[in-house]
Amino acid sequence: MARATCVALLRGINLGSVNRVPMTSLRQLVESIGFSDPVTHLQSGNLVFETALGEIAAVKALESAIVDRFGFEVPVVMRSAEELMAVAARHPLAGSNPDPKKLVVAFLDLAPEVPIEYAIDSEQYLPDRYLLEGRDLYLEYPNGFGGSKLSHSLIERRLEVGATIRNWNTVTKLARLASGRMSRRGSE
Repeated sequence: MARATCVALLRGINLGSVNRVPMTSLRQLVESIGFSDPVTHLQSGNLVFETALGEIAAVKALESAIVDRFGFEVPVVMRSAEELMAVAARHPLAGSNPDPKKLVVAFLDLAPEVPIEYAIDSEQYLPDRYLLEGRDLYLEYPNGFGGSKLSHSLIERRLEVGATIRNWNTVTKLARLASGRMSRRGSE
């Protein structure tokens, strides 16, 4: 079966002393379950690798291996390299002079069944804005993410899905890493 470049986004690791996962150990773990050529970005659980498994099987294998190795559950959201590159190609809320520090993407594990306009009243969270496209929720926080009421937990609770959030700089860096892996794989 053909191998594909994938990006796994682990939620809630290495936050202070909670859910510590050293990136070297994570890369070794990924290789031990049959994924290849892993690379991590930052300490927050951003992983690019190659696998022949489909998304659901790869997520289950990674989540199970993390529990076995580290002793705690870590939700994983996965995107193909192509999907992540499409997200990184443009942030629909960025405008003509974007500040990447104000832009984030919430990667959802499933497309929400509830329409977002019913789940989250956009007027209530101004000046923060959002736009949902499939399983990707683009967010703009003009005053920063820290003080916003449009929080990670609110997004998960109202949309009834799992999510993990990455800032725009991380999204674009992961897309470059995934693209480089695909280019290298294509030349082999």
